[in-house]
Amino acid sequence: QVQVVESGGGLVQPGGSLRLSCEVSGLGRMFEFYAVAWYRQAEGQQRELVSSITNSGRIRYSESVKGRFTISRDNAKSTIQMRMNSLRVEDTAVYYCNAAINSNYTYWGQGTQVTVAS
Repeated sequence: QVQVVESGGGLVQPGGSLRLSCEVSGLGRMFEFYAVAWYRQAEGQQRELVSSITNSGRIRYSESVKGRFTISRDNAKSTIQMRMNSLRVEDTAVYYCNAAINSNYTYWGQGTQVTVAS
């Protein structure tokens, strides 16, 4: 059974930093073939893609976080990290980790709350 577990959320002041972590268990060596991504969903808003890394290492960021967030993956440990700097109030959301190889094999975590407030 595949499990995706996020950690690292919390309350931070504007301008601060957080590092989110995601551990994917149950895929074993197949993890390296999965694209991984972070999404977020603010209250009353739709879930949106924040950043992603393909299985070949191509990285993408949404325009709103480009230059502030950094995503990385460790295939040996089946983990995904996202460093978030210069946080803004509008970054407040529940952040979800996703691992997917196609629409039939896509796995989500339960989410971790990030709140940016003074």
